[in-house]
Amino acid sequence: MAYQFSQESEKRFQRLIPQFPSKRSLILPCLFLLQADKGFVDTEGMQYIADRIGEPVSLAHVHGVATFYTMYNKKPVGKFHIQICANISCYLAGSDSITEHVCSKLGIEKGETTKDKKYTVDEVQCLGACGFGPVAQINDKYYENLTPESIEKILSELEKEG
Repeated sequence: MAYQFSQESEKRFQRLIPQFPSKRSLILPCLFLLQADKGFVDTEGMQYIADRIGEPVSLAHVHGVATFYTMYNKKPVGKFHIQICANISCYLAGSDSITEHVCSKLGIEKGETTKDKKYTVDEVQCLGACGFGPVAQINDKYYENLTPESIEKILSELEKEG
């Protein structure tokens, strides 16, 4: 069966329509609805969004927005999605060693998900906290001024959450 918004997402979509006079402005919040429903954005969902919004929005428009922003997952991710900033400020503050430490601890490479589907590690560009690097975002929470010791503690806390 083809993708459709969940009941909750459909209600939210209906509330969004009057808030956005430009149809193209609906793309960002609709992608969040899709991601909330599926955990990631895929071509089927992007086509659904384009169809629901209608002209002048096309699949190409939706795809362009979805692939421009790092906040949209283009593939399924683990329960804990660890995104580590690799932009210049964080890199100079040691983000590469944080990424290496996390990947080593979890036994995966950047861009991979653990076999138990618990963790996904991605390197991203600029999480917008350049003065506090190295920075990581795990699901919707930011972690700043990371060190191998602090990320180790964070991973232990995540493990307890299960």
